[in-house]
Amino acid sequence: MNNKAMIAVALAGLLGSTVAMAAEPAKTEKCFGVAKAGQNDCATKTGSHSCAGQGKKDNDPSEWKKVPAGTCEKMGGKLDKAA
Repeated sequence: MNNKAMIAVALAGLLGSTVAMAAEPAKTEKCFGVAKAGQNDCATKTGSHSCAGQGKKDNDPSEWKKVPAGTCEKMGGKLDKAA
């Protein structure tokens, strides 16, 4: 096999594996109590506002942010809104 053919085969293998990895969605979870003021992802469960970016204080237990699965509690958050 000549050099150009070997390079083409190697590149095709690399591109194929990259596409397969990109197709898998990252697993995330809603994490309450870790969003900084103005950086929440969506509405509160309490109904105090209905849009992302409207959180008024850091680490509000009713505000949430999407984080990689398995990291919420390590960051000091909760997977469900604190009662």
